[in-house]
Amino acid sequence: MASVSPAAAAAAVSGPHHGRLLLPSSPRRFPRSRPRPRARLRLAACHADTLLSSSSPSETRAPPAPAVGPSAESATDCFVDWLRASGLPGGKVDIRERPVPCLREGKDLPLRYVAAGDDLQAGDVAFEVPMSLVVTLERVLGDESVAELLTNNKLSELACLALYLMYEKKQGKDSFWYPYIKELDRHRGRGQLAVESPLLWTESELDYLTGSPLKDEVIARDEAIRREYNELDTLWFMAGSLFQQYPFDIPTEAFPFEIFKQAFVAVQSCVVHLQKVSLARRFALVPLGPPLLTYKSNCKAMLTADGNSVRLVVDRPYKAGEPVIVWCGPQTNSRLVLNYGFVDEDNPFDRISIEASLNTEDPQYQEKRMVAQKNGKLAIQNFNLFVGKEKQTVAEMLPYLRLGYISDPDDMQFILSSEGDTCPVSPCTERAVLDQLVGYLESRLAGYPTTLDQDEAMLADGSLEPKKEVATRLVRLEKKMLHACLQAANEFINDLPDHTVSPCPAPYAPELK
Repeated sequence: MASVSPAAAAAAVSGPHHGRLLLPSSPRRFPRSRPRPRARLRLAACHADTLLSSSSPSETRAPPAPAVGPSAESATDCFVDWLRASGLPGGKVDIRERPVPCLREGKDLPLRYVAAGDDLQAGDVAFEVPMSLVVTLERVLGDESVAELLTNNKLSELACLALYLMYEKKQGKDSFWYPYIKELDRHRGRGQLAVESPLLWTESELDYLTGSPLKDEVIARDEAIRREYNELDTLWFMAGSLFQQYPFDIPTEAFPFEIFKQAFVAVQSCVVHLQKVSLARRFALVPLGPPLLTYKSNCKAMLTADGNSVRLVVDRPYKAGEPVIVWCGPQTNSRLVLNYGFVDEDNPFDRISIEASLNTEDPQYQEKRMVAQKNGKLAIQNFNLFVGKEKQTVAEMLPYLRLGYISDPDDMQFILSSEGDTCPVSPCTERAVLDQLVGYLESRLAGYPTTLDQDEAMLADGSLEPKKEVATRLVRLEKKMLHACLQAANEFINDLPDHTVSPCPAPYAPELK
């Protein structure tokens, strides 16, 4: 779920801002596992109502899909057969389909998802994928020391995995991973709402995020991906034993930046962060994992490494046909949008940050920095604003903000020699601090082009195109937190004696942004 971090193959897709990679190649086959008994995995067609709960399995099962023929379009259906032939053990899940919004004149194929094959109970093992079918740096680089060297320097695990799958894609059907890559191409890095990461949005689409900190984060992440792209040739030369097997140019000559970014974003949307494994297995691409699995913030089930396999133990009961969901980690909604293209309305980890920083021009800056450190704060401090905890956040911020309003050197020395939060508090100073916070919150809300009421009306109308709907849901939740914080700050002001009028702001008040 910082440099360029997580969260799928080279996303070679059509569209105004997507390219398509060429596939012809010289042969290179991955050694196949000995075939095992056919896994209990079915491919079924699905309608929207398949996603709804039902009182009986027969009501939720979709009719079987037609037999897969030899057409070019049906070649993507070899994914299930590939899993079976490559040794996937029997499980308790099906792969089903659901339609996607017609964003490209009806050319989008239905997206697939993992559903319960039968009724499941909490604690059941839904499926188990052998490590021979999991893509990790251990498999890509074949040397854990090389993996550690690369990822501790200039390249992230995502960049390494993306480059590996891009070269494998160029092998076409000669690649062992061809069916998996085709399945990931079908998703094009789109999450469960069929929306791509904002990293692949157009400039006009990014305007949907105006006012949200996510817009600047998208720009910063794009720059970080470009820096990684410029370092790809390092990977090529350091892992020569791997890339000698590909008769293609070095990375920056074989792939334009836009193609690499598409692949990177696709890998980001489906990579799994495994726990209690070596560094070289930490990030993994797992067939039957995301994007086929549905993410939720309040779920406890997660993909885990268990010896030579990755398994999923469900945390709740399922009726046959219901999508199987997993935990997406403690990520904010802005990070969910950035990595996976969706918003979770019930996200207990959602928050927005308010950054406060001591004024470096203040003659007493060093003393104030020492006081902040003594109380567990930094010269530049982030305060996290959680839903329902807005008043606690304001109370936590007040002692820090009061530091900026101290000008008497004797007061400063007294504070330095005392324990705990000992900033002098007067009604006038408190009003000045709260007025500064109120002004900041009002200014931040004014930075959005729409009001909270307008967002609510647009979402209720139900006619927004998917990207704008995701963006509107995100900014709506941000505004609700800011409004609640503003209300909490005004409540503090109302509690002051006689509604004290504040003095002029201190010349070295902390900066808020």
